[in-house]
Amino acid sequence: MLTVPEAARRAQRNPETIRRWIREGKLPARKIGTQHVIEEVDLAALVDETDDRAPLPPEWQNTTWGGPMPDVVASVRRSRDAH
Repeated sequence: MLTVPEAARRAQRNPETIRRWIREGKLPARKIGTQHVIEEVDLAALVDETDDRAPLPPEWQNTTWGGPMPDVVASVRRSRDAH
């Protein structure tokens, strides 16, 4: 059982995204007291099918010198996880 903040960390999403998924019925959750709790398998299944990042257009996939474009979003997430 995961709380919303724990689920957000595991899914590498904002806690409000997790709450929105619960409100929309995409993510099953139970309420214990004032907190939603989520089964780990339900979260894993939703995260596996939900990749809400749009693919880069072909002209943005490489830098001007021909190397692959760095994944800035992943770098920021790693930086935030380190704190």
